[in-house]
Amino acid sequence: MSSFGQSSTPESARGVILVVEDEQAIADLLRLYLSREGFGVHVAADGEEALRAARTLHPAAIVLDVGLPLIDGTEVCRQLRGEGNWTPVLFCTARDDEVDRILGLELGADDYITKPFSPRELVARVKAVLRRSVIAAQNEAPLVMGQVRVDLVTRRVDVAGSPVALTATEFDLLAHLLSQPSRVFSRDQLLSEVWGYAAVVGTRTVDVHIAQLRAKLGDSSPIRTVRGVGYSAEPDPHE
Repeated sequence: MSSFGQSSTPESARGVILVVEDEQAIADLLRLYLSREGFGVHVAADGEEALRAARTLHPAAIVLDVGLPLIDGTEVCRQLRGEGNWTPVLFCTARDDEVDRILGLELGADDYITKPFSPRELVARVKAVLRRSVIAAQNEAPLVMGQVRVDLVTRRVDVAGSPVALTATEFDLLAHLLSQPSRVFSRDQLLSEVWGYAAVVGTRTVDVHIAQLRAKLGDSSPIRTVRGVGYSAEPDPHE
């Protein structure tokens, strides 16, 4: 156990955020800002401790540094997803290369922020991921298109009756597209309406998540590309 792996207000009604960060000054800053917003906070300083905490604390979300001792953040995320743990993950890293960002998303991360960053922005992104889940659950009617069925209450996705595991952001993106059939959304609109922030983070983020969704939904995917505009969800005219 690290010298600063500890919890703050763990019984918070807003849930516990697992902060995985080996730089104590950054960890303390994130603990301060998240606690101010009513979250419980548990800090882990290396990858092994992060895995233990994620498995036992069942956090509402994980803020995960990439460059960690023992096990790096990408491997932590890979192991959690491999276990079927789809807790929202926000990667936090000093790397600013697009390849690194895309790798993180392809591993199942829900968002990505690059150091140096504003603690307020990070908190806003954590809240956006969690808020999307709450808003989606307010509509109890499942969304169905072709072989794809999205249950907004249980956050379960089935394709031809078989469950498909999605990250929180993949689920929210699919639900958003299915909620307005045949409407074409630009990448900027999806960033604003699904991710909850402006397009300065780069629209490539949307493309990666769309590609991941299509791969998981297979031939049953209702997602269509409208060249030069964006994406839509449209039923198969032959069904």
